[in-house]
Amino acid sequence: MSTFRVSTNMALKSHIARGVGRLTDLVFTRGQGSYVQTSCGKRFLDFTTGIGVVNTGHSHPRVVAAAKEQLDSIVHSQVNIGHHDKMLELTELLLPNLPRGLDTIYYGTTGAEAVENAVKMARVMTGKHAIVVFRGGYHGRTFGTMAMTTSSRIYRQKFGPLIPGVHVTPFPFEYHGITSDMAMNELEQLFKDTLHEEDVAAFVIEPVLGEGGYVPAPPDFLKKVREFANSKNALMICDEVQTGFGRTGSLFACDSDYYGDDVQPDILTMAKGIASGFPLSGVATYREIADQCEPGMLGGTYAGNALSCAAAVATQKVIHDENLVENSAKMGVRLRDNLRSIQQSEVSKGLIGDIRGLGLMTGVEFDKEAEPGIKAKLSQACLKERLLLLGCSTYEVVRFVPPLNISEEDVDMGCEKFENALKSVL
Repeated sequence: MSTFRVSTNMALKSHIARGVGRLTDLVFTRGQGSYVQTSCGKRFLDFTTGIGVVNTGHSHPRVVAAAKEQLDSIVHSQVNIGHHDKMLELTELLLPNLPRGLDTIYYGTTGAEAVENAVKMARVMTGKHAIVVFRGGYHGRTFGTMAMTTSSRIYRQKFGPLIPGVHVTPFPFEYHGITSDMAMNELEQLFKDTLHEEDVAAFVIEPVLGEGGYVPAPPDFLKKVREFANSKNALMICDEVQTGFGRTGSLFACDSDYYGDDVQPDILTMAKGIASGFPLSGVATYREIADQCEPGMLGGTYAGNALSCAAAVATQKVIHDENLVENSAKMGVRLRDNLRSIQQSEVSKGLIGDIRGLGLMTGVEFDKEAEPGIKAKLSQACLKERLLLLGCSTYEVVRFVPPLNISEEDVDMGCEKFENALKSVL
């Protein structure tokens, strides 16, 4: 790294919009597997993976090779002009692995775009407009998805008025005293005092709250939401932008042994882990639903980009060939076992209240006796240990989101670094 380049980086940072929140002011230049490296040569164990994006690890050789090969073929093949081979190849790989019955896919660029297109499909299919979402959910930053996002006010403050027709109901959060039955009672009450079923197009839910605190929905709750949606002639949209592609120890959370066979979404949104860091998203649904949209009602300049689809094809093959779903489940158990050992040790001083998650999507929440702001202080302390770890939620929660191909050694090392950081903060 030349002196000129380092000094230029320092000067240019002031020209980047300050509205983007950052964990650190470091400049990252390389990533390989579970590690990233800065412009100063510091190496960090990454337990963020770009917030659940590089599930195959940074710069997986097969994904990189597929992208390089695609660069020599075609980079941008616009979807309104015609089909391209990599989108068709990706579709062939995805269809057998989607929740049963979902047979049609729309490709976009971002998770928020996927959610908005899912809502568009639901409105067209049902002829109704209202959307019900669950408190603590994160669905994006666009004007449509901002109205649906309640994981933190920062995502929507000062941007109003937002789109109308979005209604919020509690998500079961047993650590904070909200059971499945309580959440369902509130949902039923919403339809008694506020909503009429003739207005409601869809229920949109994350099987595991992401930004809201890494809280898995109890299995019975998703089943009840599915049944309730049916009773109101509304659709159920599972937002698996963060949970998809092995993150929870199943390819998709809603199609897992944990939730059983009774949770079948009408529409599934996906992004993040689909292409190992290349911008791509998808909406999977039934042909009957997708075909309600006439040609021209869906699309986008970069939708289903050829380079991203090539990376996604390689990603799906890596997930399958290297048994990353199975490794996610196995390493997730190891991670939570390690964290519970820390919770029960003197290091935690009894301040770790809850450890929860599925697969390699784990949240650690501190109880109300912990110092306010501890999650931010802990993230900064982890930086000194060369560990990247993010907070989330309006509560004091830190989240563990390592690559799905992480080794036992790196899981243990990450937990050791976390424990050391904890000692320095408590």
